[in-house]
Amino acid sequence: MVFEELYSVRFLQRRPLAALLLGIAYTVIGMVIAIFTFPEDPALVAVAITSILFIPSLHQLTREQETAVRKRDEKSWFGTVASLLRLSKSSALVYLFAFIGMFATFAFFSLSLPQLATNVLFKQQLEVFAGPTGQALAFSGTLLVDLLRNNILVLLLCFIISLIAGNGSILFIAWNASVWGTFFATLARTAATQIEGSPVILLIIILFSVVPHMLLEISSYILAAISGSVLSDGIASEKFNSAPFSRVMNHALALLALAGLVLIIGMIVETLVLNNFDTYARIVELSFGAA
Repeated sequence: MVFEELYSVRFLQRRPLAALLLGIAYTVIGMVIAIFTFPEDPALVAVAITSILFIPSLHQLTREQETAVRKRDEKSWFGTVASLLRLSKSSALVYLFAFIGMFATFAFFSLSLPQLATNVLFKQQLEVFAGPTGQALAFSGTLLVDLLRNNILVLLLCFIISLIAGNGSILFIAWNASVWGTFFATLARTAATQIEGSPVILLIIILFSVVPHMLLEISSYILAAISGSVLSDGIASEKFNSAPFSRVMNHALALLALAGLVLIIGMIVETLVLNNFDTYARIVELSFGAA
């Protein structure tokens, strides 16, 4: 693709922070194209275009990771774990910084555009957090179970889609970036109108509350996506009964197990925040009370 001519995969591996700028640029491009081509409902199209723009780079990253896994020969358990983390680091960081760039872009536009424009452009994202009665997710004692049930399904979908379609799970990563960025910014702006405060300050408070569990949750999806992509490349490159394929399989399953562990930690942190951080709960109440 044209954009890959401007930078190499080696560049992203050495400077994964550059993926943040790509996340911003690709999201803006996706939004502009979606608005002009599907003005009635651009939200999903913008996410899809942003994802498509990222796929070539992500494919090269995970392909190189799969190649490195096939060639390694770790004998000890400690060596295997160290190798798992080392080989996955660059791909995971590129995914993560790309997510942050997409998240920041959606949050910026949701905070900056007029309310009516935000409601129209990001209708699909805003509806995710509102049920039939327009109420946000309730703070309750069963919250952890509910969160785990829903998010484990997303994690498995990330793995399966990447297994079938390479790095196709970037679509889930981009979708979550759009939903969270839009929702938290809209939450801050709506609550700010109730207290005549600054939406920027409220957004900072919200991010202080949600960033720890948000990053843990998205990291679990990223690890699952990389796991499926690496295994997909291994299936395409190696015979099932070969030693290299066995190494790829073990690497992918270990990544998937790590993704599950990170998700559980993230859901525990999210439950603690939602049930105990009164300031965030108050902002949610103000925002939905104004809706």
